[in-house]
Amino acid sequence: MKLRHLAALVALAMTTVAAHAQIGVYLNPIAIRVSNSVKDTGPFAFLGQNSTSQVFYGYNFGGYDDFYHSGKISAGFDVRFADLHANNAMLKDFLIGARVSGNPFNRPLKPYVQLSAGVGITKAPDSTVHVRKPDYAIYGGLDYAIAHHVDFRIIELGYGSLTTVSSATVGAGGNIAIPSSPQLSFSSGLVFRF
Repeated sequence: MKLRHLAALVALAMTTVAAHAQIGVYLNPIAIRVSNSVKDTGPFAFLGQNSTSQVFYGYNFGGYDDFYHSGKISAGFDVRFADLHANNAMLKDFLIGARVSGNPFNRPLKPYVQLSAGVGITKAPDSTVHVRKPDYAIYGGLDYAIAHHVDFRIIELGYGSLTTVSSATVGAGGNIAIPSSPQLSFSSGLVFRF
């Protein structure tokens, strides 16, 4: 008899968690503009020979858990992975961050902001050398609820920085130090909430 009550209590608790729809998963296309103020002319030029900017395209896969709720404000964390390519170069990010979202409007618009840090991996176009460096980004976006468990991510904008592979970071010569590369990202797509 007691086991039956416990099972009913667990089922009730699980439906309460699902009703809050606090966990979201997304797989969205993403574009990141990476730029440098210094041209790399060496064999490990991440943005290409004598180039100072490049737009990388790929996908962004991640999830969030808004475990704290207070009125119209929620807070939690976000874990994401991005895989991008351009000009035969590769950029991968793995980031974990703190996230704050809200529902300040009477409509189903939900803005959010988050600060993330992690590791970025870059590979130059004509090389097999991969370089891992610390990475950070600040994101802000706007989700629109289109169904009970589905949001349309209208837009997500991000700004971050990463020291990319270069002739200076690999040690292939050259006395020009390439600074950290600013990254400006754009993404949109669907978010599935559970």
